[in-house]
Amino acid sequence: MREPELEGQTVVLIGGSAGIGLETARRARDEGADVVLTGRDPDRLKAAAHELDVKRTAAFDATDPAAMADFFGSLSRLDHVLVTAGGPHYQPLMEMNSDAARLAISDHIVLALDVARNAAPKMRPGGTILLMGGTGGRRIRPGIMAAATAALPPFTASLALEIAPVRVNLIAAGFVDTPLSASLLGDKLDARREELRRTLPIGRVVGPADVAALAVHLMTNTALTGATYDIDGGQQFVAG
Repeated sequence: MREPELEGQTVVLIGGSAGIGLETARRARDEGADVVLTGRDPDRLKAAAHELDVKRTAAFDATDPAAMADFFGSLSRLDHVLVTAGGPHYQPLMEMNSDAARLAISDHIVLALDVARNAAPKMRPGGTILLMGGTGGRRIRPGIMAAATAALPPFTASLALEIAPVRVNLIAAGFVDTPLSASLLGDKLDARREELRRTLPIGRVVGPADVAALAVHLMTNTALTGATYDIDGGQQFVAG
């Protein structure tokens, strides 16, 4: 019997009521962590907390700086934060106005800065802030996705230097079979799953539990900071 790897530590999930955030909360709790779930939808957050028997939750809009500051102000200390709030932007470039373009490029970076500004002073040395990006944007296609994704690895490295000894790492995911993916693909979801099973080197679709396993590893391995970790089943190496 091994000791739980996160025993006595506090893990905060910004966007933890579904998908990758919820699955990471489940794995962190199983490793002994005190889990704090946050989300925008109070009802969905309540259901997630009930499912995992989590006692500490906070319903707020993560893009609201004042709400973010109030939330972290309510915590006495924490060890790790995973940020999954915020979504991808797929609108064609020439259809975007200036405000939409600024949002698409800065969305995750501004959110990460707000988290770091409020969380880092309360984090122990060796704790980590985990950000979510993607591998799909590395293959150039029409739209702003590639530019928005490309900014995240150097941002992560710079932030890791600034707030050390708190660590910062980036998880770059391909397609992950989550409720968000289902909402984006609609009736094309099953066809996409089958295509990935057929073409991915791993022969299956990446799920939230796969990403959660990586997230918890990045929390517990204190030698890792400033880096980007791909998890896409080899999707970026095959067509489609």
